[in-house]
Formats: sequence, structure tokens, C-alpha cells
Amino acid sequence: MARYPGLTLRVLTTDVPAIGPGKARLIELIDKTGSISAAARAMDMSYRRAWQLVDALNQSFSEPVVLTAVGGKRGGGAEVTGFGREVARLYRDMEDKASSAIAAELNRFKQSLKKSARK
Repeated sequence: MARYPGLTLRVLTTDVPAIGPGKARLIELIDKTGSISAAARAMDMSYRRAWQLVDALNQSFSEPVVLTAVGGKRGGGAEVTGFGREVARLYRDMEDKASSAIAAELNRFKQSLKKSARK
């Protein structure tokens, strides 16, 4: 479910999306759960896909976004770094600003749609 209906913000690098709504949500859920697998389950995503997104995040930024630990008594885990929290917060701030900036136009656009498509 989109946080802002009508708006999907993706921040791009020259090669790949650095962050979008899915990666931001993944960071937030890993931070909340301490686990990539738990975050993946909450997003109805495979662990493999979630791990690929974490790897892409860590490759895209100048500092790690998520640190992982394997094995051990607790079976490993994941920790969002302070930098990762800042990345997610900045993304959400940009999303809020973009949504505010287009609110009037989006409302006018919706009014132009057929009633069945306005939902």
C-alpha cells in the first residue's frame, strides 16, 4: 500500500534506484524487528529478495545501511546503522515534501478521472 496514493518517489543513481518506498519500508522493518527474515515476512517478500535489497542498499551508499550477523546462539540478526536510519528519515522527508508539493495538482488530476477510477 502506498504511503501517499498517487505518489511513488524513487531516488535514482546513474545505474540503479538508490532507494524507493520498498527499500525505505524494509529499512524501517529491519530496524523494528532486528531481522531481515522478519522484515521480509512482514512485507510478504522472500528472504532472498530482502537480502538482495539490503545488499543493494549497502552497495549504493557511502556507508553501510544495514549490518548483518550470522549464526550464534540467537541465529544471527540485522541492525540498521545510524546512517541507515538517517537515509530512511531523509527519504520519508523527501516523500512528505513531494506529496505536499503536488497535492493540489493531484486533486485536480483525480477529479478528471472517471468516478470508477478515483478510488
